Amino acid sequence: MADKLFTSRREFLAGGVTFLSAASTLPVFLGRTATALASMEPRAKKRDDAPILVVVQLAGGNDGLNTIVPVEMDEYYRARPRLAIKKANTLALKDGVALPSECDGLKGLFDEGRMAVIQGVGYPNPNRSHFVSMDVWHTADPDLKAHNGWLGRYFDSCCNGADPSPSDGVAIMSEAPLAMQGEKFMPLSFESPDALRWRSGERDKAAAETFRKLNNLDGDKPLIEAADEDDLASYLQRAALQAQVGADEIRSAAGDLGSGRFNRRTGGLGRSLQMVARLIAADLPTRIYYVSMGGFDTHTGQEGRHRNLMTEFSSAMKAFIDQLAEDKLLERVVVMSFSEFGRRVEENSSGGTDHGEAAPMFLFGSRIAPGLHGKHPSLTNLHRGDLEFGVDFRRVYAGVLRDWLKQKPEQIIGRQAPLRLIA
Repeated sequence: MADKLFTSRREFLAGGVTFLSAASTLPVFLGRTATALASMEPRAKKRDDAPILVVVQLAGGNDGLNTIVPVEMDEYYRARPRLAIKKANTLALKDGVALPSECDGLKGLFDEGRMAVIQGVGYPNPNRSHFVSMDVWHTADPDLKAHNGWLGRYFDSCCNGADPSPSDGVAIMSEAPLAMQGEKFMPLSFESPDALRWRSGERDKAAAETFRKLNNLDGDKPLIEAADEDDLASYLQRAALQAQVGADEIRSAAGDLGSGRFNRRTGGLGRSLQMVARLIAADLPTRIYYVSMGGFDTHTGQEGRHRNLMTEFSSAMKAFIDQLAEDKLLERVVVMSFSEFGRRVEENSSGGTDHGEAAPMFLFGSRIAPGLHGKHPSLTNLHRGDLEFGVDFRRVYAGVLRDWLKQKPEQIIGRQAPLRLIA
């Protein structure tokens, strides 16, 4: 019986809380219901010094060679006669690498000691499939034997037997990323604060009735019955109410997103990060935020497309870090950015690059160890025509878990030698 209930609970988590946050299906919760939950389950006291991790996913496979440009390597220019970025059009970092000239925001963060670049990151026996490689990064398991995410496992390990609150982790995405899905934990996920609101309509009647029963809005039984962990109905009711309490807080904290330093140049990523900055400033109990920026699958016409992507990424990251610094919150936040793989060394005949292997990762904040970490991959000693990885991404995760989130990494991703990336 217990196994059956656990499976049903996982099925609920797999889509339930994300379903709660969809604009057309979020249930209406009476004020008395949310208030009753809050009184029965006091929230953890907010802590001004609690560390926060923000994950920025660059979806599609970012071209690391045209992001951290090896301007002193002749092989780079021979392999990319059309796509290689001329040295005159770059911003020098050090050790013979540079940023594209449009990345003035990243250059400013690097010079301020607020950015770290980990070069040549990947994993053994890499897979060039978007879906497979993304699953590897999300589960932190190149063998894909794990069925939940590394951040989901982090939340599970912090629970001490209790059910975590969905608002402990927030994904500014339409669906919760696998990285944040645990055995017990599923984050709130939404693309806009407006999504955390019930919108009635003819097509919503079935959903409304389902959630009316789930949340006992007709009051035909006690709000939450005896706290029996084997009582699935009680669990579902509790999880739904916790999600709504978190949703109310988030809607209130986000407010109306204006312009300011987040503008057209910062694009969609900037809008997501502006929302995250508002939520952090509101001192919500959220410990991990997850955002994604797409468009990096540049098989054709890469030159202009990648330039625009780098402009948005650079500008959005600079605006976000500057906003946190202005709000005196930067000491609490580390940002980690990754992509599922890099691109091939040689450009293709369509003015683009195909799926590759190793690529750089980035960390941002005032508590990181800034600068370059690791060597730029060789352009002569290639692996299947790709950059060979020198740093296993799990070592980056392990360093963040150990030194920032204060969690033993072996409990979450196994035995990996953590990189010391937090100063």
